[in-house]
Amino acid sequence: MSFKHVIEMYDLMDSAYVTGDDLKRYFEQRGFRDVEMSTVHGQKGKTDFVKVLIKGKNGKSSGGTAPTLGVIGRLGGIGARPEQIGFVSDGDGALACMAAAAKLAEMQQRGDVLAGDILLTTHICPDAPTLPHDPVPFMNSPVDMQIMNANEVAAEMDAILSIDTTKGNMILNHTGYAITPTVKEGYILRISNDLLEVMKQTSGNMPVTLPITVQDITPYGNNLHHINSIMQPCVVTDSPVVGIALTTQVPVAGCATGATHLVHVEQVVRFVIEVAKLFGVGKCAFYDEAEFARLTSLYGSMKHLLTLDGKVSGS
Repeated sequence: MSFKHVIEMYDLMDSAYVTGDDLKRYFEQRGFRDVEMSTVHGQKGKTDFVKVLIKGKNGKSSGGTAPTLGVIGRLGGIGARPEQIGFVSDGDGALACMAAAAKLAEMQQRGDVLAGDILLTTHICPDAPTLPHDPVPFMNSPVDMQIMNANEVAAEMDAILSIDTTKGNMILNHTGYAITPTVKEGYILRISNDLLEVMKQTSGNMPVTLPITVQDITPYGNNLHHINSIMQPCVVTDSPVVGIALTTQVPVAGCATGATHLVHVEQVVRFVIEVAKLFGVGKCAFYDEAEFARLTSLYGSMKHLLTLDGKVSGS
């Protein structure tokens, strides 16, 4: 059960004074020290990036061969102070990511060591700016997307789960969470059957999926409409990326407070953990490698979609 970790993380993050050092201290007080924190300043303020490494028994960090799963908590900020008081809806990605890290760390200490490494990253900003967006306002970030990707996406990640609050839209009218199709190298691929099975297992319901468009997988800054930043990790990696969207039946602004549903955050945490168990032993494929090879041989590269000007370096 991961509810304890969700509640503890929510209590820690629901503060005007919380920093990345507070999260690092949370893990260290529990005897877990594979945590890094760095503060980055931008034009609109500063934020603390947090990286937690859960080492696997056959993980690459220890010289092993098991693949590494990346888990990214995507958000603009966990708070919008002084404009809004309290933990904002947009903070759910950071909350789910760090709660999953806490649960995985505890599992390791209790003898349940996974095969592969799990690398979990997010950032902590209790006073992020907001941004106008249709149909409801977005949370903005004190640093730009390039900096966020540079600090949250790591070369070691062989596949990525990107967790992001995705409530400010009229596309998906479901309270809970949903997963996206897999995105790899500019291609929006079919949804992974393995991930759908994990979703059924952990939720006890039929899986729910979030439709995404070509615009959503292009970089921020090109003046195109994006559902949110959930797929932005895909613009800086060749590894497959799947979004985990925390959703609601009606549009809810990212800067809204009192909008976090801990039950749904906990469902996401369990989903992440079960995927992590399977991915390290090769039992959870994000995409069909043979089909992807066939796709690219027929239609070529789509990496130009991952650039601001539609041009790949050297072309």
